[in-house]
Amino acid sequence: MIKIWSMKKNEDAAAKKKPKTSAAQIRVQKDLTELDLPSTMKTNFPDPADLLNFSLTITPDEGMYRGGAFTFSFAINTNYPHDPPKVKCTQTIYHPNVDLEGNVCLNILREDWKPVLNLNSVMVGLQYLFLEPNADDPLNKDAALEMSKNRDQFLNNVKASMRGGHIKGTQYDNVLAR
Repeated sequence: MIKIWSMKKNEDAAAKKKPKTSAAQIRVQKDLTELDLPSTMKTNFPDPADLLNFSLTITPDEGMYRGGAFTFSFAINTNYPHDPPKVKCTQTIYHPNVDLEGNVCLNILREDWKPVLNLNSVMVGLQYLFLEPNADDPLNKDAALEMSKNRDQFLNNVKASMRGGHIKGTQYDNVLAR
């Protein structure tokens, strides 16, 4: 009888040491297994044990941002999917919907987020921003204004910024895919 009791105590101690899997981790794991990313998107997990923090690189194969490689960090809190993931562009880019600090203006990351949305929805939304930048809901107002009033100059600015050029006193990162 004593031996059984001590075995039960050992099992209880082992269960306490094992980290609990949060609901967010379970949902992220489900979202990741359901991902069907095109060849223009790749995920990277610096710590394979940490599914809540990773990066996504988008390499558009059409549109004005073609030839670039744009990396976004994803930080998912333990209240996911009730809270949207925190997504930031890790490079300084010239884009109406991404500010110079990397904040992204995508409606489903803010007011239109719903728990039924998943990581695939966010990733597709990010890719769409490179195909169809939205000057009507900008974070980078200078880029949006240029896009609205002088599209040719905007396209020149996009190309120059992707090569790491300066535009109106701001140095942009070279994002050309290697």
